[in-house]
Amino acid sequence: MRINKNDIVLVIAGNERGKRGRVLKVYPEKQRIIVEGVRFVKRHMKPTQQSPQGGIVEKEGSIHVSNVMLIDPKTNKPTRVGRVVLTGGEKKQRVRIAKVSKEMIPDGR
Repeated sequence: MRINKNDIVLVIAGNERGKRGRVLKVYPEKQRIIVEGVRFVKRHMKPTQQSPQGGIVEKEGSIHVSNVMLIDPKTNKPTRVGRVVLTGGEKKQRVRIAKVSKEMIPDGR
């Protein structure tokens, strides 16, 4: 996947279209991510020792990776992501680049 934790993304499809947020969690095997402040779902929680009250809790739900675009750090606009192999000495390193500005996107992990 080309989107990592702590990346800033723009939602481009669905009910939450147009919202921006930071990626909180990535599920590569399911191709889904959780974005901060996007797609709230309600969970009915039983009373436990940590929360003796229980009740209905709202938290972020997951959305599919194809419904978001990464924000270019240089232009602050949505962009597609490419990968380039940098060869410096003996070690090869794969980095992400923004397709529009050709700017390297730092790894947010």
